[in-house]
Amino acid sequence: MHKINLSSHISLLFILLFFSQKNMFAQRNEPLGNVIQTTENDEGFTTKIQNANLRVRVFSPHIIQIQLTKNQNFDDFSYAVIEKPQKTKFSFEENNTEIILKTDEITLKIQKSPARISFLTKNNKILNEDDFGFGTSWLGEEVTTYKKLQEGERFIGLGEKTGNLDRRGSAYTNWNNDDFGYKTNADPLYVSTPFYMGLHHNLAYGIYMDNTAKSHFNFGASNDRFSSFGAENGDMNYYFMHHKDVQEIVKLYTNLTGKMPLPPLWGLGYQQCRWSYTPDTKVINVAKTFREKQIPADVLYLDIDYMQDYKVFTWHKTNFSQPKKMLAELKNMGFKTVTIIDPGVKVEKDYGVYESGKKEDIFVKYPDNTYYTGQVWPGWCHFPDFTMPKARNWWGKQFEGLINDGVNGFWNDMNEIATWGNTLPNLMDFDFEGKKATTRQARNIYGMQMARATYEGTKTRLGKRPLVLTRAGFSGVQRYSAVWTGDNRAEEDHMLAGIRLVNSMGITGLSYVGYDVGGFTGNPTNNLYARWITLGAFTPFFRGHTAINTRPSEPWAFGEDVENIAKNYIQLRYRLLPYIYSHFYESSQNGLPVQRSLTLTNPFESKIYDTRFQNQYLFGQDLLVIPSESTKEFTETYLPTSAGWYDLYEDTYFTSGQEIISKSPLNRLPIYVRAGAILPMQSVVQNTQEKPSEVMDLHIYFGENGNKLVYYEDNGEDYNYEKGDKLERLFEFLPSEKKIVLHESKGSFKSKFTQTRLILHGFEQIKSIKVNGKETSFQKSAWSWLPNLQWGTQIQEVKMTNFPLEKGKITVEWGY
Repeated sequence: MHKINLSSHISLLFILLFFSQKNMFAQRNEPLGNVIQTTENDEGFTTKIQNANLRVRVFSPHIIQIQLTKNQNFDDFSYAVIEKPQKTKFSFEENNTEIILKTDEITLKIQKSPARISFLTKNNKILNEDDFGFGTSWLGEEVTTYKKLQEGERFIGLGEKTGNLDRRGSAYTNWNNDDFGYKTNADPLYVSTPFYMGLHHNLAYGIYMDNTAKSHFNFGASNDRFSSFGAENGDMNYYFMHHKDVQEIVKLYTNLTGKMPLPPLWGLGYQQCRWSYTPDTKVINVAKTFREKQIPADVLYLDIDYMQDYKVFTWHKTNFSQPKKMLAELKNMGFKTVTIIDPGVKVEKDYGVYESGKKEDIFVKYPDNTYYTGQVWPGWCHFPDFTMPKARNWWGKQFEGLINDGVNGFWNDMNEIATWGNTLPNLMDFDFEGKKATTRQARNIYGMQMARATYEGTKTRLGKRPLVLTRAGFSGVQRYSAVWTGDNRAEEDHMLAGIRLVNSMGITGLSYVGYDVGGFTGNPTNNLYARWITLGAFTPFFRGHTAINTRPSEPWAFGEDVENIAKNYIQLRYRLLPYIYSHFYESSQNGLPVQRSLTLTNPFESKIYDTRFQNQYLFGQDLLVIPSESTKEFTETYLPTSAGWYDLYEDTYFTSGQEIISKSPLNRLPIYVRAGAILPMQSVVQNTQEKPSEVMDLHIYFGENGNKLVYYEDNGEDYNYEKGDKLERLFEFLPSEKKIVLHESKGSFKSKFTQTRLILHGFEQIKSIKVNGKETSFQKSAWSWLPNLQWGTQIQEVKMTNFPLEKGKITVEWGY
C-alpha cells in the first residue's frame, strides 16, 4: 500500500491552478497570420490564413463582403441583410505578396504577410485600410478589425447614438438597453444599427458589420492611430461600400438591409399620446377637444392602463368596458387608435394568451428547458421567442381581437427585453431560426423580430397598412416598423439631442423616426413645449407624449399663446402633406431618409460639423430646418453651399455658404427653402381622412440650378398602389429654358386635386406666362405660410395662375 502525501498533492494542485490562471489572464491578441492558399470563384474568392478562413464576395460593383471565421464553413444567415450577391464583373490576380480584386468601382488589395486588407478607388486612392500592426484579430472569442485613421477622417452614422455629428474621438457599444430618462451622453440606447461612413479627402465609404452580438465601435477614442469595430463573439463579417455620392452609399446600405414600407397616410399626421389616457371617457374627451379647437390630429394612443392588470391583448374590464363602442366613436371623429403591446405575457392560470403560449411552446427558455420568467408591468412574465417562426406566427394571431374591435396600429415597447433589474441572463436559449443561440446573439435582434411579428401578423389581418412602432431594433427594422427615441427628458439639451439622434438614424436606413415631443419625463416649460412642437412638425414621426405624474402635454395645455403656436405649425404640417408623402414614397423606393442630415448633401463642408450648426437638417430635399433653443430670440445659422436659400416666411433671398443670424422667437422656427425648390401643398384639413380643397398649391422658388420632384399620391390606406393604383408625376424646374414642366402622370389613381395653383417665389419682373403655349393671366399676391402671424404678409413677387391637374404634360413658360 502506497502512502499519500496530501500536502505535496495540494501544492501541486495549487501550482497547476496558478499557471492555468496566469495563462488565462495573460491571453494576448491573436492576429490573422499569413495567407496560405487562395481559391477564386464566381462571387470572389476564399483564402486560408494561418489563424482564420477568409471569404470575399462581390455583391455589386460598389459592395464587397469580407467574412473572417475560425470555423471551417461560412455562415450565410442574416436577420438584417436581405440582398444576394449580384452577378458582377470583376478581375482577380495573385502574386507572391498580394491578392488584388477589382470591380468597376473598388479595388481590393490583400497583403499576404501578414494578412491585411485595403480598399482603394478605381483610381487607386486609399479609401480604407487595416492598421498594419493589428488588422483583424481575436482576444478569446472577441473579434475586432482595426483600421488606420486617415488624415482628417470624419465618421458619421451608427444610428441611435448620442454625441456630436462627427463621431471622431468617440466610442460606442451596441447592446439594446432600456434607459429611462437617459442622459444626453448615454450609451447604449435602444436600437443597434452597426453601420457608419468614413469621410476624408473628398472620398466616402460605408461599413456595415453584420453581427448581432454585443459590439464596440471606436473612432479614434483615446488613441490617434486607429478606428475599430468588433463583436464579443461570432464572425467578423462586414460589407464595404463605396460611391462618390454619400447619398448613394445610404441607398447601397438599404439595398442590403431593406427599405421602409410606405406607411399609411394617417401615420404622417399629428399623433397624441400619454401614459395614460384612462378611462375611456378621457380618451373621447381628448379627441373632442382636438376637434372643437380645430387642431388637426389623426392618432390617439392607449398606453398600458387600457389593459386589465397590464395583461397584453386584454381590455380593462371597467375603465374600457366597451372598446368597440369607444373605437367606433373615435373613428367617427376621424381618429385612428394605436395600442401599446409589450412582449411580457403574465404567468397566470386560465389567462388565454398565457395558456395558448404554453400549449404552443413558444416562450424563451433556460438551457435546462424551463421557461425564463422575468418581472415587468403585469408581474412575473414569460416572453415569446421571436427568433422562432412558430412564435412569430402565434404572435400575429393574438392581434385578431384588437383588430376586430377596431384598433389600427400597434406600439411595441419594453422589447430590449426590458425587465425590472434590466439584466437578461446571457445563458438563455433562443431558436434563432433553428440555428440555436443564446442571449448574447439574440438580445440585439429581439426587438426587431418582435416588430416583424407584429407587422406581418397585423398586415395580414388588417388587409391595410398598419402603423407599427418599436422602441428597440436592429439594422433592417425599417422593413417592419417606425422607431422613436425612447424615454427622453423635458429639457432643452434633450430636444436638440433628439434632433441629432433622428438625423443619425436616417443615415442608417431608419426613415420613419421621431421623438416624444415635449419630452417624456419631467415637465417642459411653456416655451420649451412651444419650440419642441414646431420642430416636431418637421420630423417624420410626429407624436406628442408624456409620462404619468407629469403635466398634460396636449397642445392646449400650455396657455393660449402656446396653443396658437402649436395649432399654426400642426396646420402647416398638414398643408405640407403632399410634399411629405411624396418624400415618404421616395424613401420607400430608394432608402433615402425623409429627415436628412446635411452630411448627405454637403459631407465635406466643415461648417456643418461646427457644434453651432450640427443640428441643422433638411426635411425632404428642399426645406432647411434650423433647430433653436426656446430661450433664443435669434439663432446662428449656416446656409450650406450648392444653392441659394429663401426665408420661408418673408421670401428674403440669401446666397449660400454664409453664416447669418436668424430670427427665432417662439412663434417662428427658422426655416429656409432651397432655391429651385418645388413644394406641393394642400389646404388645411382636420385629419387625413378629410378631403382637402380641390386646388393644389405648387410653390416654385427661383434658382440658377434646375430641380425635380416626383409628386406621389394614392389612397393612403392599402396596398393597391403595388398594383398600379397610384399617381406618380415628375415636376421639373428648368430655369435655363424658362420652363416648369409637369410631366404626364403614371398610374391609374385619380388625384384628389382637380386644379393646380402655381405660386412663384423670387421670379423678378415676369411679364408673361404661357401654359402649354397659351398666354395665361396672373397676378401679384401676398402669401402667408402661417396666416395668424402678420409677418407672413410681407412676401413679395408672388404670382399665381390656375390650370387643371390633367394627365397630359403641362409646360409653363415665363417671359421678361
